[in-house]
Amino acid sequence: MRFGPWYPLAEAGDHAPAAEGILQVRLATGLVEYPRGKSAMLWYEHAPDTRAAALALATAHAHNDLVCRHLIEIEDATDLAAFCARLMTEFVRRFGTRPIYHR
Repeated sequence: MRFGPWYPLAEAGDHAPAAEGILQVRLATGLVEYPRGKSAMLWYEHAPDTRAAALALATAHAHNDLVCRHLIEIEDATDLAAFCARLMTEFVRRFGTRPIYHR
């Protein structure tokens, strides 16, 4: 598994695939104070249509300076929902809470 490079969330329509995947969103600059440290990460999402999910986030957070990225290499047998849940579990373990924008 490998995520691609970060790009402005506002440009998600040009980058994110219209296919099932995992999306990550973070601040372009700066950090958020979480209970056990600071992180720029704001969002993890497993979506049936990565582009549609990214465009919805771009519309909802147009006033924020955010960047995103999505999986570009995925092993065929990967359960993407489980993989996204594992990313969230690791974030919570490290920072003491879920990212502030996670559903």
